[in-house]
Amino acid sequence: MRVSDVVSVYTHPEAFMTEFVTSTDGTRLAYEREGDGPTVVFVGAAMQFRAFDPRTGELAHRMAAQGFTAVTYDRRGRGESGDASTYDVDREVEDLAALIEANGGSAALFGSSSGAVLALWAAAAGLPVTALALWEPPLALEGDGGAYQRSLTERITAGDREGAIAVFMQDMPPEWLEASRRSPAWPTMLTLAPTLPYDAAILAKAEAGTPWATQWAAVTQPTTVMTGAETLPLFPAAADALERSLPSAAHVTVAGANHGWETDAMVEALVRAFGPSR
Repeated sequence: MRVSDVVSVYTHPEAFMTEFVTSTDGTRLAYEREGDGPTVVFVGAAMQFRAFDPRTGELAHRMAAQGFTAVTYDRRGRGESGDASTYDVDREVEDLAALIEANGGSAALFGSSSGAVLALWAAAAGLPVTALALWEPPLALEGDGGAYQRSLTERITAGDREGAIAVFMQDMPPEWLEASRRSPAWPTMLTLAPTLPYDAAILAKAEAGTPWATQWAAVTQPTTVMTGAETLPLFPAAADALERSLPSAAHVTVAGANHGWETDAMVEALVRAFGPSR
């Protein structure tokens, strides 16, 4: 069973100055930063970007108040960031490399859901990552052979964005999809639909059959794998497996439910994970 990411239906209540950096393939990425201290880059999940993800924006704001430089960005194909004609997970790793270089040269990464798996790929590629905090990576212990990715790609290729969102939300309660269709967020979700195969590719690469201990052997940074206190069985099972597979990982529980965290509890967890800010 695959549990998809929960999509916020609200917009970011405030915005800071948008800056831009250019990735290796020429794609321009939009980001914003706040605070002064060790850098933390926040890597969003599927269907998330700065103006469509107030929870992460609030978390970044709170971390800046704790003495960190908090960097949030629009992943490629979303918000104010550009995109390329073809997709590869390595291009998103290069995006993170450009962001880190533009913001001090090293950074801790906080990844949410599929963004957590992208953060793992970035660390495995040798980026200057100081620590990782991974929120509920939606990894299956037995891969599906890429069926989920193929299903999304087929619908996007056919121009069926509504169908792609239905696949994305197939393991959520049915009423969530209906509520999304009726919400003001639906047009934005349709705009984001072509990026859903990107997140599926990130997961499929992890579930391709190579043991996690082998494919992420180079991820020696301190890693905190976090799950909510009230969550579905998939997430703690994956977190436990990552704790066993990664060289320096611990699984911790944070107050939260339905694939979402409570901000106060998450701030405390991240300060512990990333160490003193001064």
